[in-house]
Amino acid sequence: MKLLHLADLHIGKRVYEYSMLEEQKSALLQAFQMAKEHQVDAVLIAGDVYDKNIPTIEGVKLFDTFLTALKQKNIPTFIISGNHDSAERLSFGRHLFENSQIYLSGTYEEEIFKKTLTDEFGDVDIYLLPFLKPQQIEVAEGEEKPKDYTEAIRLVLGRLNINKNNRNVLLAHQFVGGGSEDPTRTDSETQSVGGVDMVDYRVFDDFDYVALGHLHGAQHVGREEVRYAGSPVKYSFSEARQEKSATLITLGKKQPETAPKANGTDIIIQKLTFTPVHDMREIKGTLAQLTSPEILAESDCNDYLHITLTDEEEIYDVFGKLRAVYPNVMALDFDNKRTRAGGAEALIGAVMKEKSTMELFREFFEKQTGNSLSPMQEQIMTDIIEKTTEG
Repeated sequence: MKLLHLADLHIGKRVYEYSMLEEQKSALLQAFQMAKEHQVDAVLIAGDVYDKNIPTIEGVKLFDTFLTALKQKNIPTFIISGNHDSAERLSFGRHLFENSQIYLSGTYEEEIFKKTLTDEFGDVDIYLLPFLKPQQIEVAEGEEKPKDYTEAIRLVLGRLNINKNNRNVLLAHQFVGGGSEDPTRTDSETQSVGGVDMVDYRVFDDFDYVALGHLHGAQHVGREEVRYAGSPVKYSFSEARQEKSATLITLGKKQPETAPKANGTDIIIQKLTFTPVHDMREIKGTLAQLTSPEILAESDCNDYLHITLTDEEEIYDVFGKLRAVYPNVMALDFDNKRTRAGGAEALIGAVMKEKSTMELFREFFEKQTGNSLSPMQEQIMTDIIEKTTEG
């Protein structure tokens, strides 16, 4: 059975006030072509469908077009909410959509949604676990309230009656870690203090494949089959060097538990690369160097750029000179003797490096009180920000 794993679409997102809708439209078209070309049996979308809890009209239309195209090709689609989505809005019409093989799980409920698909090797049980926090979980008599995210997910999954003779796939949208190396994070993801929201990957041991969303870089955690697809589009300059991709999973036959396979199932994992309309890059040099014919000929001048100028002298109308050859300059700063000495503002004009809401609040708090936020205060503000601005 072939499954196409996508995540973190963030439809409607703006980066430095530039709309990413053109990039997202291209990425979803490419994802649809991947699904057709590889004749997938289902598409998995592991959360953060939209960038805001009230999505834009254009964004809703784009996602509707994508789902309609998959429906016309009779490709089942499984979707969960992420921390940026409005769980209730994403869940609208879910029972009606099931008739079109679109399976949605926006809000966490005591019984996790499961759908069984079948191929020549038997059944594949697909479970949908939307984004959740420990405080959302109701405990039964005799159960202890989970103290952290790992305990919360372990408790929820422990309630499932998993048939280990079947192949089992889980969609989840959480910050998963616990391997030999911490997963790679980027500026465009919500940061937490001290990793308090981390879920240990070992809580997913009963699943043959775990389709994760939340982190924007494609990577596995702990074992190859616990995997982030990453976002299909670059959403910050910390992602500039990432190669964006979808993940194609081919589930083979369930082998005896003694076989040297993860959970006894033959699995082939492939990355299918997205080609951006405009790439996102960082370049550095003097104005004369960066506007020279040799440099301009090396790459696409229409890419989204963060430019660092190393000129020592003042430059008149620096934006005008740059945008005459680079129309999509998103961010600009200087690296010279004055900026290194702190004698001049590194950031120029209205083009500012993006800071998260938490970073801005942290700076405000420190300026007003002279103190840093405590871990408890950080967590309280993270919860407030997620509820009010990110869904």
